[in-house]
Amino acid sequence: MTGSVDFHFDPMCPFAYQTSLWIRDVRDQTGIAVNWRFFSLEEVNRVEGKKHPWQRPWSYGWSLMRIGALLRRRDPALLDRWYAVIGRELHDLGGKPHDPAVAQRLLTDIGVDAAVLDEAMDDPTTHDEVRADHQRVLDAGGYGVPTLFLDGQCLFGPVLVDPPTGTEALRLWQVVTGMAALPHVYELQRPKTAADAELIGRSLRPYLDGRDWVSINRGEVIDVERLVGEG
Repeated sequence: MTGSVDFHFDPMCPFAYQTSLWIRDVRDQTGIAVNWRFFSLEEVNRVEGKKHPWQRPWSYGWSLMRIGALLRRRDPALLDRWYAVIGRELHDLGGKPHDPAVAQRLLTDIGVDAAVLDEAMDDPTTHDEVRADHQRVLDAGGYGVPTLFLDGQCLFGPVLVDPPTGTEALRLWQVVTGMAALPHVYELQRPKTAADAELIGRSLRPYLDGRDWVSINRGEVIDVERLVGEG
């Protein structure tokens, strides 16, 4: 069994967050290393003529990942904690970690000076780190999040709602690592029924009620007002 996994996420994506809860449970049980990496839905879904996220003073998920890049340089455990608190704020509590004032509060919640936000925004190399992680997924043929790299394989998913824990989490981990061991297995997908759509809506309710952006994963659209804003 693999000893580590690279987990690419966009903090604005509810499905990546659900999968992150599962991989954290797997980590707690097995001791695998989870290396948090970035991917931008803002950029991959950018409409021609709109600004790239790195061209904006503040750009929702991209800016949160720039903060994460600076934290990762100092200590990967800080990025681990950062993703946990911003994910909980957005996807469980319906808050707005992409508001700079809220982002500063959450930095202090993990024991980091709120000034780190300004430091990350003033450092152009944080753009470079997010872009490099994003490009890695594209170069591997990826298109969204969650994307995992393990044992030399790039896998999209698993896409989860109500992520499994305990023994069931480990069973899913065996499925994922088993697929990684079979490089010519390309897709395994469960069609969504009306009951599935209702379950997804209930599970993502805090996120959906507070939404003010668009999040898209290859045809999975949460229809909201904006992802990249105007201009």
